Amino acid sequence: MPLEGRVAFVTGASRGIGAGIARALAAAGARVALGYHRNRELAEELAHEIDPTGKSALAVGLRVERRDEVCAALARVGAALGPVEILVNNAAIAQEKPFAEITDDDFDRMMAVNLRGPFVCSQEVLPGMMERRFGRLIHLSSIGGQWGGLRQVHYATAKAGLIGLARSLARVASGSGVTSNAIAPGLVATDMSAAELASEEGEQKVRAIPAGRLGRVEEVGAAVVYLASDEAGYITGQTLNLNGGMYFG
Repeated sequence: MPLEGRVAFVTGASRGIGAGIARALAAAGARVALGYHRNRELAEELAHEIDPTGKSALAVGLRVERRDEVCAALARVGAALGPVEILVNNAAIAQEKPFAEITDDDFDRMMAVNLRGPFVCSQEVLPGMMERRFGRLIHLSSIGGQWGGLRQVHYATAKAGLIGLARSLARVASGSGVTSNAIAPGLVATDMSAAELASEEGEQKVRAIPAGRLGRVEEVGAAVVYLASDEAGYITGQTLNLNGGMYFG
């Protein structure tokens, strides 16, 4: 298996894309820590599904924007599974709101979770990765971070920043055997996207996808597994567009 024995930490792994990524990494042989904020029961159920013995899967609660909680979570992962070699910055929040109605608190909260959180997690794992001469930083951005947002301006801004973080960390760490890449999904079938796509406007969005369908969480998971593998060791600072042809940039 391509990731046999590697230790992966996936933030926001209790459901949706994060859960799909955790399953894919485990299927590829990785020991997986599943970060969660509120959905402890779902995260623990998924960890048990991956490995009922608890030896290669662990649910870990944290708020990614809180450095103390990130450090405590990483210490727990290190004690149970080993040092993190693959970090998947997936945890995020979304909010649809007209630009004129976005408050300072809305904006600050979006930046804290969707951008500062990945920064903190990356900063805490990177020294160990560089010392061991192996590491994979994989940041879940969004097509919104590439072409902008209409009713999610603050979300799109944070996701654009995440692409910048991926590129910057590639410059910092690639000489030490650590790669840093972003994945920018388009519309993916998840619980989070269901409300957005239930309207007539949402149905029009789906019809406009050149591939003619929504993406699947399994496809995102497969992309993460590849970027985490040894075979992807010369790919760094890149953004992998996983959007069915919606955006070609």
